This record gives sequence, C-alpha cells and structure tokens, in this order.
Amino acid sequence: MKHLLLAVSVILLFTISCAHRQRPVIDGVGLTTATASLTSDRPASRSLVVAQNDAEEDEAFYEELDAEEDVTIADPLIYWNKAMYHVNDKLYFWVLKPVAQGYKAITPHFFRTGVRNFFTNLGYPVRFVGSVLQGKIGRAGQETARFFVNTTAGVGGLFNPAKSNPGLNPPAEDIGQAFAVWGIGDGFYIVWPIFGPSTPRDTVAMVAEHFLDPVTYLALVDGEGLWEGDARYYATGANALRMINATSFRIGDYEALKEAAIDPYEALKDAYLQNRRKKIRE
Repeated sequence: MKHLLLAVSVILLFTISCAHRQRPVIDGVGLTTATASLTSDRPASRSLVVAQNDAEEDEAFYEELDAEEDVTIADPLIYWNKAMYHVNDKLYFWVLKPVAQGYKAITPHFFRTGVRNFFTNLGYPVRFVGSVLQGKIGRAGQETARFFVNTTAGVGGLFNPAKSNPGLNPPAEDIGQAFAVWGIGDGFYIVWPIFGPSTPRDTVAMVAEHFLDPVTYLALVDGEGLWEGDARYYATGANALRMINATSFRIGDYEALKEAAIDPYEALKDAYLQNRRKKIRE
C-alpha cells in the first residue's frame, strides 16, 4: 500500500505547476488562466491606502507601459514551444482535468474553498518580498496585516476574514513583477513542460519563488534532511493538492479560451503576456 501511495504521488507531481501559485500560467498543465482574474474574490475597488501607495510609485515606468498596449515578444524557440504546448495540452486533458473533476465530484465546495484560502495565505512570503523589492512598503504592510488576520481569525488561513476589508486586499505582487519594475525585459517567450508559458525573467523569478514557498520546506519537518525518509513526499503531496484544488475551480476556462481561438498557441501566448503586463501595471 505504501508503494502504491508513493507511485500516485510521483504521478501527481507531473500535474503540478510551480508557484504560485500567484503567477498566471495558461498553457495546458500550467493552468491558471487569464480569465481567472475576472473571477477573483479580490474587491474590484481599490482602497485609499493602495491609491496613495500607487501615487508614490515611478510614474514614468507606468507611462512607458501604457504606451505599449500591443504586447509583442520574440519567439525564437517556436518549434520547441509548440511541441511543449501540445505536451501540456495532453497532460491537462489526460491527467489534470480528469483528476480535478473526480476531486471536485467527491469534495464539498466549502472544503475546496478552505484549501484555496490556506494556500493563498501561505503565499504571503512571495507577495511580501515582491512588494518590498518594488519599494511598495505600504502594500507589504497590507500583506502582513492580511496574513496576520487570516492566520489568526481565519484559523490558519482556512477562512478569509480579511476579504471584507478593501485595505487588506492589495493586488498580488511577485518576484517577476519586481524584476520588470527594475527594468529587466521579458527576453523571449518559452513554454516549459508542466510549468507552461514563461520568459527567462519569469523563469528565474519562479525559481526564487520556489525557495520562498513554505511548502518547499515540508521535506525538513522530520529533521532527517531534504531527501531522507518519507519527508520528501510531503511537499509533492501538498503541491499536488494545491494544483488539483485550484484547477477544480477553473475547469472549462482553458477549454473556452482554446475553442474560441483561431490559433490556440498564439492566443494562449498573447493571453499570458497580456495578463503578465496587467499584473506589472497594478
């Protein structure tokens, strides 16, 4: 039985998208579609505190972004990227979607919502560091306050009492956004197997976020070291649950975007880049 569970964990590993996680990835297995931002539980209106923080940011940087509405990017690895797009597409339809559908069918909505809240709360280090690296100290403070409220009153993050306070719901920041504010460009487009669309800038950021993710360190909880005993499977199981749970809320988004596109590869690339641009501008 133990070996069967380990085998299942390894299989689920191939359904995992790396962080964030907060980062929107819309290709196949790396599914967190651009349309997810339309269904976010974050209030549409931004608080006065956030507006004041925005007023202190570099206006020239955002004016430059506004002048570049048509997002274009070099795609020198187009043959690799298209191959990986098809790999991820098949992994989504053959593995991730069926597992997420089964999970959704047997799991109550309130439980799935609690899991989503828990992992969102656990993403605090990435959002906090991303805010600090951009000089958004006000937002870093808001993130800290939200983490404190949801961890205490929200019972370890299972509930989201901070949701009702607009001042505790700043736009999510990440390391890739900080790199962009520093002036580091996208580079070129690349599609990673399993992790989905990215750029060299966001790939480096993704690695950094991996080490900011508390789940990464679950393997150390038994004190035996990173790759000893059964501890190495803790992080795998947690990441699998995070990805499957997140996908259970978004089944159909990727399919709709794909079906509406004349060229799904180009549509997904544009959606990813536009969504990343939107995140950087917030």
